[in-house]
Amino acid sequence: MCLGGAGGCHLGPGEGLREGNIPPPAAGVHRQVLFTTVGWFVGYFLTKRAEYVHAKLDRELFEYIRQHPEDFKATEKRRIGELMEDFYPVR
Repeated sequence: MCLGGAGGCHLGPGEGLREGNIPPPAAGVHRQVLFTTVGWFVGYFLTKRAEYVHAKLDRELFEYIRQHPEDFKATEKRRIGELMEDFYPVR
C-alpha cells in the first residue's frame, strides 16, 4: 500500500509535469480523438461511396430487366409443401 504513491515520491524540486519527465494522465488523448474523428469521416465517406456504387448497379440491372422482359418471366407461385420433400424420420 505504501508503494502505490512511490512513483511520484522520487520527484525533487523543479521536477514534474512541466519538465516533461512524467506524462500527464491524459497523454495521447488528443491523438485518440484525432484518429477517432478521422476514422469516422473515412468510414462515413466509404459507406456513402459503397451505397452509391450499389445503387448505380441496381439501377442498371433494373433498367436491363425492364428492357428485356422476355428473359425474366414471372414463375407461378408454389407452396412450401410442393418445394420440400416428404420427411421420414430415421431412428
